[in-house]
Amino acid sequence: MERLYTPWRWDYMVNPKPKECPFCDYIAQDPSHDPENFILHRAPHTFIILNRYPYSNGHLMVLPYEHVSSLEALDDETQFEMIKLTTYCTQILNRAYHPHGFNVGINIGKAAGAGMEEHLHIHIVPRWTGDTNFMPVIAKTKVMPETLENSYARLKKIMEELPPPTFGE
Repeated sequence: MERLYTPWRWDYMVNPKPKECPFCDYIAQDPSHDPENFILHRAPHTFIILNRYPYSNGHLMVLPYEHVSSLEALDDETQFEMIKLTTYCTQILNRAYHPHGFNVGINIGKAAGAGMEEHLHIHIVPRWTGDTNFMPVIAKTKVMPETLENSYARLKKIMEELPPPTFGE
């Protein structure tokens, strides 16, 4: 029998869920903590972060700094910035992972699958033809070949080559 280890999932499974919004907590910290919080980029109204519990390697999220749960709560500038950074995310993920496609989406509300429904975010998930298998269905296990730290380093290197868009910063 083979063993597949996904140690990063353990914290999520056994630890109590935070009472405060982790996204607000991460962004309130000094930018020197961005690598440990997996924040890849801070723009004026939004930021890019690696998903700590990814569906696939390179699973990114774009979030507003503002703690809101709906699109209509955001001003036009923030909405525009979120879409521009989402486009940018597909560009850097294409360079880093060469996926065959992407799932890009927003889960609004628990019924829609939002795990952190209080803080709106856009998921950018790289996908490959045939990347589904029996593991999530039978074993309730997702196999991730790269650690979050390695994903972060890989994407930061790409971001040096292809800088994020600017928004009058």
